[in-house]
Order: sequence, then C-alpha cells, then structure tokens
Amino acid sequence: MISDAGLDPAAVEVGAFLSRPTAAVWHALTDPDLLARWLMRPTGFTTSVGTHFIFSAPAQSPCAIVCEILAARPDEQLTYSWTYPGADPPIRWIVDWTMQPQGRGTRLLLTQTGFDIEDRRQKMMRNAMERGWRNVLPRLRDVLGH
Repeated sequence: MISDAGLDPAAVEVGAFLSRPTAAVWHALTDPDLLARWLMRPTGFTTSVGTHFIFSAPAQSPCAIVCEILAARPDEQLTYSWTYPGADPPIRWIVDWTMQPQGRGTRLLLTQTGFDIEDRRQKMMRNAMERGWRNVLPRLRDVLGH
C-alpha cells in the first residue's frame, strides 16, 4: 500500500510497504538494468558518493536529468541530487530513499525536497512530481515481483 507521510508540505513524501527484504529493494534502487525497468535508464551510475550520472527519459522529457550521489548506505538509504539543467533557471532537488525492515518486508520512504512552494511554478512542479512518484512506485513493486 502506498501512503503519503505528509510531514512537510514543501516536500514530496511517498511511502510504500514492499514484501521483500531491504537487500532486494536496495538492489532495485541501485542496479542500472532494474532502474531502467521501473524508473529511467541511468548512465554512469554507481553508488559511490560523489558519482555524477544521468537519467535519460527521451520519450517523456526533452532533457536529461543530471544527478549526483550524496549518500549511499546499502539496505538503508540512497540520496542523490536531481537537476533539470535545461530549465531557466536550472532546478535542483534532492531525492532520498530510506529503507527500514518491517516484519517480512521493507518500509520504503521516498522524500524529494528543494521545492519553493511560495513560487507558483515550483508548487505546480512539486504537485506534478508527487503524482509522478505515485505512478512510479507501483512499477518498482512489479519489478520486485509482488
């Protein structure tokens, strides 16, 4: 079940319980071939802090998403920047995936921050990103074999 944590109105916060161990969820968040199946194809992706990589979504977006790994703790947390360099001015957010063992599965929380909800355009983007993540998480569940 996907639920909204609702902690910060300026952040996108979407949670899910996945009936797979944290190691399997970590693998789906960090394996380039699996990422391509449920999110986007990454180029240059590794989980080393400081690694710069690109998510490519040519059918959905006219530009690539430029990212940098900010934190990586296997089976616990993956955090990266998420930048649209083609926007004027360029837009930069932080995407954080947190995993916690829960019963026979994993509690996953996605948090995306960096939105200025006082700015109408940014507020619209925040709402669009929340809808997008809510559509993406079921694909992650499918890749995990639910």
